[in-house]
Amino acid sequence: MSPALPPELAALISAIRPADAGARQAAQERQTQLTKPPGALGLLEALSVRLAGVFGTPRPHPRGVAVMVAAGDHGVAEEKVSAFPQAVTQAMVGNFLMTVPAGQGGAAVNALARNLGAEVYVMDAGVAATLPDHPALVRAAVRRGTRNLRRESAMTREETQSLILAGAALARTAIAGGADLLIPGEMGIANTTAASALTARMLDVGAAAVTGRGTGIDDVCLAHKVQVVQSALDRGGSDPRDPLGTLADLGGFEIAAMTGMMLQAAASRRAVIVDGFVEGAAALIGVALAPALRDFLFPAGLCAEIGHAAQLRSLGLVPLFDLGLRLGEGSGGVLAAPLLLGAAATLREMQTFAEAGVPGAPGAPPA
Repeated sequence: MSPALPPELAALISAIRPADAGARQAAQERQTQLTKPPGALGLLEALSVRLAGVFGTPRPHPRGVAVMVAAGDHGVAEEKVSAFPQAVTQAMVGNFLMTVPAGQGGAAVNALARNLGAEVYVMDAGVAATLPDHPALVRAAVRRGTRNLRRESAMTREETQSLILAGAALARTAIAGGADLLIPGEMGIANTTAASALTARMLDVGAAAVTGRGTGIDDVCLAHKVQVVQSALDRGGSDPRDPLGTLADLGGFEIAAMTGMMLQAAASRRAVIVDGFVEGAAALIGVALAPALRDFLFPAGLCAEIGHAAQLRSLGLVPLFDLGLRLGEGSGGVLAAPLLLGAAATLREMQTFAEAGVPGAPGAPPA
């Protein structure tokens, strides 16, 4: 039996209810009456119906978009599983926050978010360095990096809960700022190793089935990375029937924070765009904690990491595109946001055959 959840986390989870079935049904009926051939908008039609369920109306109108980038370091980086040193995490946090001529950060997610008009929030979830003060940096670290998951649990349950709740708090801030579409993102050298271990445990598969190249490692390093992940699994430090314990054992601070972001978004009846593989690991944990969370998850593109497709199959989600992305940061999620906004707009703003006075309404007699 899974240990009881701490009260604050249990309360967050209990606030998550399934999407509105009545709004979904009304949206589906409206879709059949819109001025287009049935199915002509393809996957956008299914997206619009799902968004109706999230927002509780057959004419959903999501507006603001927010990206929440949680940065954290991993003790398993000492196993040399990445092509980059751990110091890159700290440097990238500076890049997310740096002052450039436009007054905003200089990472890919910043550029994409500026183009969309999305807000970017940056969290120190546990970077292995003392970060300088910055007014836009959300400080939530309880340790300067996790422990080495190959040899011991990466986090304690208490540390894990703290970061879940910190992620939830940041999601509330983004929602208060007007965001209806929330995009958890991450930065952390070696975090695909943690995500691989979590995915393997939750899906009950071997390390080789879900461990990919991360930052672009070569074949020798990939074989070593698979061995490291398998060693972590072989420790037997967690059970998938205890999602919080599994996250503590094999996860990372930024993954815990993203789990909290997703849970809070669902509790607040907002849509979550799930970017890639590391975000997918957080989603697996989140859905294991609160099955109704799945109703609020919208995958972006198929990540190039080999474990991502397995995550999506397990969650029953279909990616919106395949651009070969494996950057993280929430970058793919920002690219997906206009598709969700567009899907909602078709359901909300298109006229039905009857409203437009167009002949050929479904079921109408021929002219």
